[in-house]
Amino acid sequence: MIPIVRTPLPSELDARMTTLTGRIQQEETGERLSTARTLWRQSHTRATVTAPIRTVLAGMAAGAERCMYCGDNQGTDIDHHEPMFRAPLRTFDWYNHLLACSHCNSHHKRDRFPVDGQGRPLLIDPSAEDPFDHLMLSLSVGEYRALTAKGRESIEVFGLNRPILARGRQQAFAVVEMCLRQWPDAVRGKSVYRPDRLVRIIREQPCADVCQAMLRQVELPGAAVIFKDVPEIVAALRDGVLRGALLR
Repeated sequence: MIPIVRTPLPSELDARMTTLTGRIQQEETGERLSTARTLWRQSHTRATVTAPIRTVLAGMAAGAERCMYCGDNQGTDIDHHEPMFRAPLRTFDWYNHLLACSHCNSHHKRDRFPVDGQGRPLLIDPSAEDPFDHLMLSLSVGEYRALTAKGRESIEVFGLNRPILARGRQQAFAVVEMCLRQWPDAVRGKSVYRPDRLVRIIREQPCADVCQAMLRQVELPGAAVIFKDVPEIVAALRDGVLRGALLR
C-alpha cells in the first residue's frame, strides 16, 4: 500500500454528488441506507456519477490503474472506505471512495470497518495518510509487519500478506533490482535502456509498494543491513533524479 494523492472532482460531478447526498439526508434515519443503496445502483447514477468517479480514481492509482489496497490487481471497483451500511450519508462522499480490485473489495474487506475504543477508524486510508507510518515491508519475503494497531488491522482486513501478494512483491523486487543495476549505464548512454524507459518499467509494474519501500528504506540508518545482498543498487536508490521520478 502506498500514499495516494486525491485529485479534485470536476465541478459538475461534485454538484451531482452533493445533490444525491441531499436526497439521502432528507430521509428518516432508518431509511437512509435503503435510499443510498438504491441511488448508488441506479443506471442513471452509474452513467453520470459512478463511471466518472472511477475514471478519476483510475488516474490517481499507481501504474496501470492498480488497486489502492493490494497494488497487484487492476482496480475494478469503487470501494466505500467507510462502508455504506455504517455511514449512508458518505455514499457519495468523494473522500470516502477508493479504487479496489474485486478480490480486496469483495473477498477480504467487504463491510468490515474496525474502530478503536474511541470509535476511531483502524483501517488505513491511503489517500488521507501515509501507509508507511503504519506498515513496514520486508523486501526479502514480501510481507508486511505492523508498526501500529491500524497497521495490524489493515493487514488482516485487506489480506495484505496473502501468499500470492508476497510472491508478487518478491518478483517486483527482482524487477526493480534489475532496472536499478542498469541505471548508471543508462544515464551514461551505455545501456540498451534509456533512463526514461527504466522509470516507466518500474512505475508501470504491479506492487508499486515495493519500489516505494526501497526508496524509503535506503534512507534509514539500517540501510546497509537491509540491502546487504544487493549493495550495488544503493547508489541508484539515492540518485536524486531517479528518486524525483519515482517517489510518490
